[in-house]
Amino acid sequence: MSRDYKNGGTTPGRGSPLGVGVLIGLLLGLCIALGVALIINKGPTPFVEKKTVSAPEQKQSAVAPEVKTKFDFYKILPGTEEAVTDKEFRRSATPAAKDVYFLQVAAFQSPADADNLKAQLALTGIEARIQTAQLPDGRTWHRVRIGPFNDMNELNASRAALKQNNLEANLIKVREPAQ
Repeated sequence: MSRDYKNGGTTPGRGSPLGVGVLIGLLLGLCIALGVALIINKGPTPFVEKKTVSAPEQKQSAVAPEVKTKFDFYKILPGTEEAVTDKEFRRSATPAAKDVYFLQVAAFQSPADADNLKAQLALTGIEARIQTAQLPDGRTWHRVRIGPFNDMNELNASRAALKQNNLEANLIKVREPAQ
């Protein structure tokens, strides 16, 4: 019997087993990916904070919306702090015993940045302090401050030294709590 070499040994109507396996694998992978995408999109999102508001709260919020200030660190520390102008500082030539004045050069979230600025100031002959404050939202700020000042001449000398080094500072009044 003679052999027919045209077919190459495959039966007509059948594809290669490798091609069928690849096609089944692609379809199965597509179905799994679609199922995972549907589960993720239908489920609750863990990154969005949902707040349910009761009916009385909705009426209040419609009447008087709460205005939150951007910076809360003045209210967090013991005592109170507020920015002061030079005129206000001059007016209180002898500040109250509980008021302390500082020049705040900068505030950083990174303690390394605050240490670097403090070191830079030390190289120019200015003694600075780092004050760390914890905000209610969990963030920590490191303030680089010079002072305390009771005399306008000391304050102006420190400001002049900062200007020579191309640094600006804000005058801050800290009201210490009564003891």
